[in-house]
Amino acid sequence: MSSVGSPPPRRLPTSPLRRSMVGALVASLAGTLLAVVPTTSAQAAETLLSQGKTATASTAEGAVFPASAAVDGDLGTRWASQWQDAQWLQVDLGASRQLSRAVLTWEAAYGKNYEIQASDNGTDWRTVTAVSAGDGGTDEVTLSGSGRYVRMNGLTRATGYGYSLWEFQVYGTTDTTGPTLPGGGDLGPNVHVFDPSTPGIQAKLDQVFQEQESAQFGSGRHAFLFKPGTYNNLNAQIGFYTQIAGLGLRPGDTTINGDVTVDAGWFNGNATQNFWRGAEGLTLNPVNGTNRWAVSQASSFRRMHVKGGLNLAPNGYGWASGGYIADSKIDGQVGNYSQQQWYTRESSIGGWSNSVWNQTFSGVEGAPATSFPEPRYTTLDTTPISREKPYLYLDGNEYKVFAPAKRVNARGTSWANGTPQGESIPLNQFYVVKPGATAATINAALAQGLHLLFTPGVYHVDQTINVNRANTIVLGLGLATIIPDNGVTAMKVADVDGVRLAGFLIDAGPVNSATLLELGPQNSSADHSANPTTVQDVYIRIGGAHVGKATTSMVVNSDDTIIDHTWVWRADHGEGWGWETNRADYGVRVNGDDVLATGLFVEHFNKYDVEWYGERGRTIFYQNEKAYDAPNQAAIQNGTTKGYAAYRVDDSVNTHEAWGLGSYCNYNVDPTIVQDHGFKAPVKPGVKFHSLLVVSLGGMGHYNHVINNTGASTIPAGTSTVPSTLANFP
Repeated sequence: MSSVGSPPPRRLPTSPLRRSMVGALVASLAGTLLAVVPTTSAQAAETLLSQGKTATASTAEGAVFPASAAVDGDLGTRWASQWQDAQWLQVDLGASRQLSRAVLTWEAAYGKNYEIQASDNGTDWRTVTAVSAGDGGTDEVTLSGSGRYVRMNGLTRATGYGYSLWEFQVYGTTDTTGPTLPGGGDLGPNVHVFDPSTPGIQAKLDQVFQEQESAQFGSGRHAFLFKPGTYNNLNAQIGFYTQIAGLGLRPGDTTINGDVTVDAGWFNGNATQNFWRGAEGLTLNPVNGTNRWAVSQASSFRRMHVKGGLNLAPNGYGWASGGYIADSKIDGQVGNYSQQQWYTRESSIGGWSNSVWNQTFSGVEGAPATSFPEPRYTTLDTTPISREKPYLYLDGNEYKVFAPAKRVNARGTSWANGTPQGESIPLNQFYVVKPGATAATINAALAQGLHLLFTPGVYHVDQTINVNRANTIVLGLGLATIIPDNGVTAMKVADVDGVRLAGFLIDAGPVNSATLLELGPQNSSADHSANPTTVQDVYIRIGGAHVGKATTSMVVNSDDTIIDHTWVWRADHGEGWGWETNRADYGVRVNGDDVLATGLFVEHFNKYDVEWYGERGRTIFYQNEKAYDAPNQAAIQNGTTKGYAAYRVDDSVNTHEAWGLGSYCNYNVDPTIVQDHGFKAPVKPGVKFHSLLVVSLGGMGHYNHVINNTGASTIPAGTSTVPSTLANFP
């Protein structure tokens, strides 16, 4: 108990176990509310299912009383809640199991009234039994049916203290409710694995590049994976939906004496449509001393070491529209040149040239100091919270996925001092998803306790992919793409700790989806600060490849979520686009508290691009373009306000802070359209913005102000694309 006051004497469990005959009281309730299948294998041996499994709780009295202590098999450790009703403790059995009984070994602070509940997904709970007059000691209750998650839901405490359990034991059989799916396996035909002795590497790189160079809305998906070693005389040109990565634990394990190149010859030297590609985990020795990486949105550069310079502009220095570097070391200068905006996080660089509109850095050694509005650099010394993207690597001959550890106030790369901190998970704990897999099979794999590794391909899902288990990894290779059919939500994540989503694209289907990605159900409230959910290189597209519709693309309900590089895009070109054709009113809506976005790109939504309702939200770098295709001023009228803000913080919010935000308009259907402002926020001491700008692209529409009624109009700039800037607000 807490050191405050005098705790009641501790009572060790009695022996033998005392049986609380409460199961019979709710036999009929179990039949109607649990809706689970009766045990089908009466002869199966009963097993202790809960010991050592992942446990979570509504609260803990302190760090020495964690939820895990109630499932560790040690009668000297315990979970204790805070001193209030109601409280809960739950355990994830890893897969749906047939249940037989639960044994609760109470400390002196026990539950007088409580329920035992079961769930298939950790969100929708069914009461299996109820105890209405508990008297402490050890309670043994009979259970029937099945479930993956089992919870003690405390309603009334017997003492003034909290709920305290030495052990919460759930028994049943290891029979699952469906066939067992295998983990691991081969990575499919579109993952190209090389070692230094592989013949024809350059020819394969060239073949795929020819297919993908201009296939902006094609169906090809590819990943090039290089085993540790040294590769000579390569020029890996990277096209659409192509990922190149080293299979070492550290970037120095895999060296290419050559280049990893992105250029814009396919688009007449304009790189503003070089989307959807990535490079990670490699050391490069560029042939001429500088590697060219001329990309725009949805193109990540992670865990890379360039022994030279990095040129972010296309050949001829045509336009480029912004990208992302993280956890990388560039020995020479980064040549920004024509890049309109860029975000760099926790890296080391030899220097940086040119600012154009919005260049933002956090935790970057060698970054220029903040000088906004001229030059337009915004620099934070560290990143408040981060956790690098999980990645596939080889441990000897065994594939594993490395899940990097959380960092706080980090600066520089995670691998500067050698092996990065984190956890390695064997591939046999992943369901390797290949084209043709159904949503039902994917969900069965998740229910079985497997992580997901999507191989390169396009996946239609006719039901929501439900990620309900804490610490689940969903990792895509080669920009694996998920298309929801019949208006379903593509993916939902329960309000649990430590889920990691990374490296895939969600592409809206032709039937409107209310949402495409949900992180936590409505009214999520669990504290995930110690182990947040992360969303990294996860992109969302509405239209472009085909007609797509979604009311809201991404909804963040879980507290403490980290969104680390996303592009949420309502298409402005390609196929299936138009003001109503690919209707999508809202881009990203944040309801959770303490959410952090690092590298947030959201564009072209019919109404608000970003809405923020949660407290203590933070954004480091935001890039936006308003919807080009608005037919007239009336189409974007927002009550008495002209236009919908690109980034709106709700009036109810008291604390919010953001750095390096830009919104651009290009109303090319009706250039007379005017937005009252690019940004909207309450004027409160805790709401702060730094380095804001709005730009009229060639005079195609204008902004009257930067934020609220503050900041100069873009109208005097005419067609010059000179931004209107604001260093701080208020």
